[in-house]
Amino acid sequence: MELDFLWIGIGMAIAGYFIGDGLKNFKNPNAKNLIDSFDEDEELELIKENEVHYFLGIAKEDVQSLIQEYPNIPHITINGKIYFQKSQLREWLLNLGK
Repeated sequence: MELDFLWIGIGMAIAGYFIGDGLKNFKNPNAKNLIDSFDEDEELELIKENEVHYFLGIAKEDVQSLIQEYPNIPHITINGKIYFQKSQLREWLLNLGK
């Protein structure tokens, strides 16, 4: 009996959280929810030049020819090393096919 009240209380607290979160974003439908906030870290993640082939799913040699063929690929250079931001690289690839 006592355990039943505990589960009811936990259920009400969780329901209150989700209702409150929904009301908070009621007039802002583009606001990020809890699950989307975990993806923010991936957007800011940098990939080294020698690891880009894993992200793209192509061979290392193909990455070198891609960089030479498309010098406008979004990248940054830090201490002579080239890095790519995952979200910008993904967006660039999507726009490349258009």
